[in-house]
Order: sequence, then structure tokens, then C-alpha cells
Amino acid sequence: MITLENFKDKHLGKIGSAKRDQYEMELSVELLAEQIKQLRNERKLTQEQLGKLVGVQRSQISKLENNTSNVTIGTILKIFTALNAEVNFKIAKLEELNYA
Repeated sequence: MITLENFKDKHLGKIGSAKRDQYEMELSVELLAEQIKQLRNERKLTQEQLGKLVGVQRSQISKLENNTSNVTIGTILKIFTALNAEVNFKIAKLEELNYA
């Protein structure tokens, strides 16, 4: 039996490798898109209605929910505000840098 972490280490590389980082970023965006779709449906809004609240076209909401579009953090924040939801971004300091 192998753990998910061991599987990812073996097939994607250790945390911090380019391939692993790309996978984790894509997974995060996919989960974010799913949350937007779920909240929109819970609020009984169509993609068009949400788009109007945010100031974007329905097609942009569709592309976002299907993870086929690049989107700005500003748009994401507007969407969660329109859905009456809070979003938090976690920022972790990885190492000390010498700016001198």
C-alpha cells in the first residue's frame, strides 16, 4: 500500500519541484472553480446572473467554472463577494532572502 503523498513524490517529484508545483497549482485552481460553481448553484444563480453581478460575460463564468480560462485575483474576489462568500489566500514564507 502506498500513501497519496508517496505516490505524488514518485510520479510528480518532491514538493518544490517544478512538475509538483504545477500539479498543485492546477489542482488548487480546479478546486476553486468547483467551489464557485457550487456556491452559485446554492445561491440559485445562473451563470448569466452571476456574470452581471460581477461585470463579466456569462461565457467568462462558464470558462472559469470549467477551469478553461485564466482569471485575475480581482475577478475571483468579485465573484466570491457577489456570492456572499469569503475567500482566504494562504501565503507562506519559504526562506529568508538577502536583499543587501
